[in-house]
Parts: sequence; structure tokens; C-alpha cells
Amino acid sequence: MIPQEIIRKKRDKLSLTEDEIRLFVNGLTDNSFSDPQIAAMSMAIFQNGMTAEETVWMTHAMKNSGDTLEWQGAVDSDLVCDKHSTGGVGDKTSLLLAPILAACDLFVPMISGRGLGHTGGTLDKLDSIPGYNTKPDIDVFQQIVKDIGCAIIGQTSNLAPADKKLYSIRDIVGTVESLPLITSSILSKKIASGLKTLVLDVKVGNGSFNHTLEIAQNLAHSLVNVAKGAGLECEAILTNMNQVLGRSAGHSLEVIECIEYLVSNKRDPQLEIVTNELASSLLMMIKKISKKESLKQINTVLENGKAAEKFEKMVNALGGSKSFLSTYKKELSNRMFAEDIYLGKQGWIKEIKTRDLGLLLIELGGGRKQVDDKINYHVGYENILGVGESIDVSTPVIKVYANSKDSFDKIKSSIINCFIISDQEVIKNQSICEVIK
Repeated sequence: MIPQEIIRKKRDKLSLTEDEIRLFVNGLTDNSFSDPQIAAMSMAIFQNGMTAEETVWMTHAMKNSGDTLEWQGAVDSDLVCDKHSTGGVGDKTSLLLAPILAACDLFVPMISGRGLGHTGGTLDKLDSIPGYNTKPDIDVFQQIVKDIGCAIIGQTSNLAPADKKLYSIRDIVGTVESLPLITSSILSKKIASGLKTLVLDVKVGNGSFNHTLEIAQNLAHSLVNVAKGAGLECEAILTNMNQVLGRSAGHSLEVIECIEYLVSNKRDPQLEIVTNELASSLLMMIKKISKKESLKQINTVLENGKAAEKFEKMVNALGGSKSFLSTYKKELSNRMFAEDIYLGKQGWIKEIKTRDLGLLLIELGGGRKQVDDKINYHVGYENILGVGESIDVSTPVIKVYANSKDSFDKIKSSIINCFIISDQEVIKNQSICEVIK
């Protein structure tokens, strides 16, 4: 069957066969589907959806488009786990979870992605670290996981390559939010990396792709059901994305926040709640321990420095500095124009237009408008206040790092408009919305 006939079927709201889906997925890697045809197909799926059966077929086809990792003999395969987030502004938990879990004696081969739409990508954050190689050979990747316990890299050319192609096109044609494409994209990579256990961070709110609880619940159930069908132990945690997660957004600034989280008690409460929930979920599933015991183990490896040590060893093994925890401020320092923003009001932050903040970060140069766009790793936000925090005329709500005063001036008023103030006290956002098993 020629590509346009497969596209036509999905355009006309018809279900595809397993063979037709396999032809499409093969076309992503052998170029029998052109980029315009891939874009058309992704839009047809976005508009008309896929059945559960189609989604399973898509996931397996993308997993089988390249190599799969095996851990038997290298490490205890029952201890191999990972986390995946559906994406949000300031979502930096991967940088924390990998070393924390490794310090708790788990193995975390984390295959991460780049920014999609208004959200930042873990790989883009790691690319801000001088020397860090997000594309090592697969045998190097496996050895680092074996020796250190964790490694965060991007998709290799042979690990779910079909997804890599589709992922890049989804970002620029407005089909990021497609539930079956999200499900197959996430799980094809995770299954290919040889996991036994997976926790999913499904974002909910105006800074996520899931604007309502119902949409997030549907995605979570889709992911959990497909994952379990593939033999993974899995649960999904719905977390709040009606504000930036943590106090920073922007690649190098988020790395700095994570290092300070690991080496000190300087931890944003919302970020800490989400990180602990995700980490404890995996520890409970794998070790069969209580929530109380899992939180105790997490706190122990943070307080004794083992989690920070794992992070530094991972950075060094992948090409970064041997003493990164001592040199990070210098290595990640930016010489950007920086300015605090004040609202000139008194009250409580009622609402934050989180998605708009993410899009404005792209305007600053911190994200991509086209596939090949270069990212400025040093632009971003710092000291971001959250919903429910009080301000007066002298309280900055955010600090902006821009390439120049001119680029800052172009977006200043738009950033101000992202913060809605109430003269009545506002309850702070609840970090954890729901757990789906």
C-alpha cells in the first residue's frame, strides 16, 4: 500500500491494520514516507485518534524499529527502572531522580528527549553542561549504568529510531498533544531500554499538554494499560502544572537548581514533593517497602551526599568535569542581561499563565521554533514565585535572563501579564493530583 492510502484511511477516521501501522513506522526510517507525508499522518492521528489496539501496534512497531537493550548478566534486571514525564515548564525531576535512585541501589538507564512545544527537554538541560555527551555509544551507556547506577542520554541512532523521526516532526506541526502518539513515543523508548519498572509523571494544568484532569486521566490510563500489556510494572502520578515546577526555567538555570537541591537544603517545596512522590513510587514497586521507608531512604542519600556523588560521577563519565559539584557555578555561569520584574501590586498570586511563560522562553532563545534551531542555554527565569504566594510593590515575582536588554524589553509586558493577582488570600497549588495504578 502506498503512503497516501494509509494517510487517507486515518484521515477518513478508519482503523489501520497492524501491517499498515508497521508500513508507516518502517517508512519513518527507510524514507518511504516523506516529511510532508509524516506530518499529514501525524495530523490525521491527532484529529481522529487511534484505538487501543492500534496504539499497542504502534508502540511495538516503533520499539522494533531499532535495537533493544538487555540487562541480564550486567546488573540485576529486576532493579532496572525509569521515569517519564509528559512535559512541563521547569520540569527538572529527571536530573534529581536518576542520581537519587542510583544512590538507593537501583539502575536507571534514562532515555530522555528534547523540548516539545512550550516545554523544556531534559537533554537540552544536560547540553548546557560543558563536555556532557548525550549521544554516547550504546555499550558506553550500558557500562556507565552498570558502574554508576544511572545515565541520562538521548535516543541513539538505533534505539527506537522511528520515534526519533516522528518526535521531531510532531514538535513543529502542532501534534504534540496526540494521546496515541504520546503513548507510543514514550513507551517504545522505555520498552526498548529494557526496563522492568516505570513511573509516569503525567502533568495536569495550564503549563502542560493536558489542560484538564480528564485529559490527564485518559492519558495516564492509556500509558499504564499499554505499559502493563508490554510486561512493565507501572503506575502514573498526576502532578500539578499550573505553575513552573521549582524556582527556575531555562536550561543552565535548572541544572544549577538541581545541584543546589542535591548538595544543600535549598529545595523548593513543590519540586521536593513531586520528586519524592516519583522516587518513592519506584522504590515501593521494586523493593516492596512502605512509603515511610522509601522516603527515609531518599532522605538518607540526600543528606549523606551519595545522590550528589552519583550525579557528579554520571556527568564525568559522560564527558563533563570530574569536580563538577565544585565548578558548576563557573561552568554554567551566564553573562546575560538580567532583571527582576515587579508587578507594582499587593496581594496574592491567583494564577500563572505557565504555558505562556514557556512560549516566552522560546522567544528569548531558550527553545526551538524549527527542528534545527540553536538553543541559548543561558536564557531563562529564576526566583519564580508560585500560586498562593503573597507580594507587595517591592516583591519581584520573577528574574529574567535575556540575551540583551532589547530582547528583554520585547517580552517584559507579556511576562507581567502571566501573573494574575488577587486581593484575597489564595490557597497554594496541591502538587499531587492523583495516582493511577
